[in-house]
Amino acid sequence: MLNTLSGRFLILTVIFVMLAEVLIFVPSIARFREDYLLSRLERAQIASLALLADDMISPDLEEELLRNAEVFNVVLRRNEARQLMLSSPLPMPIHATFDLRNAPPFELIRDAMMELFDPEPHVIRVIGNPVREAGLLIEITMETAPLRMAMIDYGLRILLLSAVISAFTAVLLFLAVRVFLVKPIKGVVRHMQNYAANPEDARRIIQPTSGLRELREAEEALATMQTQLTGALKQKERLAQLGGAVAKVSHDLRNMLTSAQLFTDRIEMSEDPGVKRLAPKLVNSITRAVHLCESTLAFGKAEEPAPRLSRVYLADIVSDVVDSERLSVGEHDISFAEDVPGTLQVRADAEQLYRVIFNLVRNARQAIAQSGEAGEISIHAEEDESRWLIRISDTGPGLPKKAREHLFTPFQGGATKGGSGLGLAIAQELIRGHGGALRLVHTGAEGTSFEISLPKGVAGQ
Repeated sequence: MLNTLSGRFLILTVIFVMLAEVLIFVPSIARFREDYLLSRLERAQIASLALLADDMISPDLEEELLRNAEVFNVVLRRNEARQLMLSSPLPMPIHATFDLRNAPPFELIRDAMMELFDPEPHVIRVIGNPVREAGLLIEITMETAPLRMAMIDYGLRILLLSAVISAFTAVLLFLAVRVFLVKPIKGVVRHMQNYAANPEDARRIIQPTSGLRELREAEEALATMQTQLTGALKQKERLAQLGGAVAKVSHDLRNMLTSAQLFTDRIEMSEDPGVKRLAPKLVNSITRAVHLCESTLAFGKAEEPAPRLSRVYLADIVSDVVDSERLSVGEHDISFAEDVPGTLQVRADAEQLYRVIFNLVRNARQAIAQSGEAGEISIHAEEDESRWLIRISDTGPGLPKKAREHLFTPFQGGATKGGSGLGLAIAQELIRGHGGALRLVHTGAEGTSFEISLPKGVAGQ
């Protein structure tokens, strides 16, 4: 019960209604006390009028008048003269005096609360205005015990009535909340659970029907999210099927291309001028195709293995990459610049970091080579208190527009003409595995620059 929205709302409603009743109870008790004292003043005045009508009354009659008025003494001031009209012995000294003439509300409330919580009986003096201007003032003395008992009885009746009202109100609000709020929310929850059972089934997408504006907005937002998720799941399934097919084709194609490479080695030994001229291009084409197949197969794996982190000299890795790429420059005028301190060590998987830098440097070399212009590829490394930074820059023609829009998207963000975009996607995945980031710093006619950021701290510290 307490764990449900309607149950908690019921409890809060009871609490708030009772709090409101308490705020009403305090001035009500004060008003009851004031009316009680005024009624005793009126009774005492009536008793004194009987005395004025007949100056000679017996002690028994005087006692009866005081007993009916529930007072000990009655003093009436008429014509500036203070006159003791009725009197009887006081059982104890007067404890306090209360003047009801023009008494402020706060004072009446304070006196009522003090009287209610004081169990000791007292004799008090009460002063008020006579009714119908029958004098200047009237003053009585009386016991507080009957007054307190009357206040307690009145307070209990008020509290009982408050409890009944709060319970009735709470039940009505409870039913209203269940019908107009909880029930529609449960309906949305059931739709969500039904959709979660098979999110690829478009029939399970919620149809907004609520008449409440806020709830309908929630249903519409949920329907939009479910529609997008269903479409994404279907697209993911299609891509998974396509990826499996491409991986199979790439595997067989790589084997065939590997065999073709063996034949090209023999073709290069031919003395035919035309063969000599075309053989290098054929070799390059087959080599690129083999690399594409290998990249496709690598990306098609479920995930890259977790990096085996260790301290490695970054200069050694960069040197290996540059030496490998220099062999692929051929007749193009491409130079390499290495600005990596020989003592700089990074925490990384040496093999995976080599693949990342190799992909970036190779993309830069291919971009410069395709432009037909001379160019330079520079690799710069530095560190600060929290990270290592590796920047690979080139003076090539910059990335195409499509590559910038889908930079790290497989099969869409090729950085060079005819590229698949797998190199950058794989590089980003490997760097993320290190807890770092790979980002494009800038690209344009003056060249392109990528930055690798590797954290020095350990995750969770």
